[in-house]
Amino acid sequence: MGSTTRLSLLILSISFLVTTAIAQTACRAHTFTNNQQYSSCSDLPELNSFLYWTYDSTARTANIAFRTTGVSPTSNWIAWALNPTGSGMVGAQALVAYQNSSSSSVHAYTSSVTSTATSLAESSISFRVSNLSATSGTNEMTIFATIQPPRTTVNQVWQVGPVSGGSPGQHNLHSANKKSSGSINFLSGQATAGGATIQRLKQKNTHGVLNAISWGILMPLGAIIARYVKVFPSADPAWFYLHITCQISAYIIGVAGWGTGLKLGSQSAGIVYHVHRNIGIALFCLATLQVFALLLRPNKDHKYRLYWKVYHHGIGYIVIILSIINIYQGFDKVLMPEKKWKRIYSGILIALGAIALVLEAFTWTIGYKKKKTDQQKHGHHANGTNGFTNSYA
Repeated sequence: MGSTTRLSLLILSISFLVTTAIAQTACRAHTFTNNQQYSSCSDLPELNSFLYWTYDSTARTANIAFRTTGVSPTSNWIAWALNPTGSGMVGAQALVAYQNSSSSSVHAYTSSVTSTATSLAESSISFRVSNLSATSGTNEMTIFATIQPPRTTVNQVWQVGPVSGGSPGQHNLHSANKKSSGSINFLSGQATAGGATIQRLKQKNTHGVLNAISWGILMPLGAIIARYVKVFPSADPAWFYLHITCQISAYIIGVAGWGTGLKLGSQSAGIVYHVHRNIGIALFCLATLQVFALLLRPNKDHKYRLYWKVYHHGIGYIVIILSIINIYQGFDKVLMPEKKWKRIYSGILIALGAIALVLEAFTWTIGYKKKKTDQQKHGHHANGTNGFTNSYA
């Protein structure tokens, strides 16, 4: 277990460095269907939202796009606002969008928020807005506009809520909804938020890194060691301890990643990634069964050894397949980092697959040669017996 602990500490250190490197990069991974490009973007730390903008200092206008994922276009509204006079909802000058119940088009309009009991009724706002439109996609909505902000640095607010009776209804009062505010500097290209919301973004990155390393790399690596390294007589029993080290490390780190996912879920009530969550729960249960498999492993000559191997190998391969699927779910639906991180992980998977193919061919070659040698030995033995018999006769 000493080597397991050292390996786990090393991987956690690497995880921290990688987490720092990918922080606040998810917005740049997205490509708009209209090929619109923006010079600045920000991963807003709550409600799975992103802000993109290009500021024209001469005209003092900004082309902006506000995008929210994890929402249903047919049952949710989204809003992004600047608040020239305060830091909260009251006084916010909002851009609102929701899908019309009578058509598939998305209605975008402006609304001045004068009280906390607002229904986001359509009204004029205090700064100029043009080219206002909105689009919807699979579990996401985006507002586009050209605005003339009252100054280059201003407070911003964003929100997500349900559509009720064909119009925006009251949004939830969960932690994420209360923390969806900050400030933006259109000129410098910087958007800021409170320390707690920035910490939440770091937790999302940590969740992704821990799970990619544990379920997505260490688990397949441990399986490769168990399947291929043990064919070498000189590797026994070292292969077994390497296999156990990889799998236990993967389980410990994976449980830590699973725990951060539970915490993130509790902080984001109303926003649920059903497929990602359900696969994560299944992975935790199956991996826990694998731990029990280690504790219940019968001796090699035990009558139940064959059943144990079927159980252990079957669950192991299911865990690996589900792990890879869920990591790509995280890349595409939840964390959405820069595309290079997805490419890096895909490269690691391809490398592990290539290693497995080479070792598979190598072990088949060893098995074939061994079988041929055994056949030759049996053949010589048979000839010797016949020769002795014939000579005796």
